[in-house]
Amino acid sequence: MLVIVDLDDTLCNTWEAARWSVLRLLPHLVRKRKFRALLYILTQRYKELEQSRELHLLDLDELVENFMERIYQKISEGDLREMFELVDRTFFSNLKLYPDAIEFLEGLKDMNAKLVLVTDSSSEWQRKKLEYLNIKRYFDYIVISGETGHSKLESYNFMLVKRKFPKESEIYVVGDRDDTDMRGGKEIGATTILVKRGYFKSLLPKHADYIVKDLREALEVIKREHKK
Repeated sequence: MLVIVDLDDTLCNTWEAARWSVLRLLPHLVRKRKFRALLYILTQRYKELEQSRELHLLDLDELVENFMERIYQKISEGDLREMFELVDRTFFSNLKLYPDAIEFLEGLKDMNAKLVLVTDSSSEWQRKKLEYLNIKRYFDYIVISGETGHSKLESYNFMLVKRKFPKESEIYVVGDRDDTDMRGGKEIGATTILVKRGYFKSLLPKHADYIVKDLREALEVIKREHKK
């Protein structure tokens, strides 16, 4: 059995931690008189970045830099560095595993599942999260879009995992985003389980075989399917 799991907003509260970083950034932008950047955030124009393949390969600091360069033709390195330090410090002080994450991972290990992490963003950023959350040891293989050059908006990383474990015909994909995790899972013939939480929880799913509220329910689905 092969289980492919997403990281952000599936195992940990990435969106919530990022939201706290943005809230902490707002008064900083006011002090720096960066009112165009403030307006960009308050009007939620950042939503236009969701489907950008390039941005799925970046870490939070690079996203901040990209975001600022979209608004201002030129911004000083000092201003960027100050924002990076603020965002990074706030993010990691608020980043936490969901309460059901360890129970889910250990439950899969008890079932002798091959457990693979497939996640977007940069290598440095995602591996820093894994070390901070102390969950790297659970995974038999880790695929990060910043290392492969392909985001989960395409099927490449899921195909990569399937080729890595060719003997595993029973495959599950567990994640929080339908147009990446669930769609990628369907393209490799996996049973797809959508966890409805985090930033994308309000979107209408099209590719999920199962929709669950948390990882405990996801584990129960896998156990039932495995018995079949």
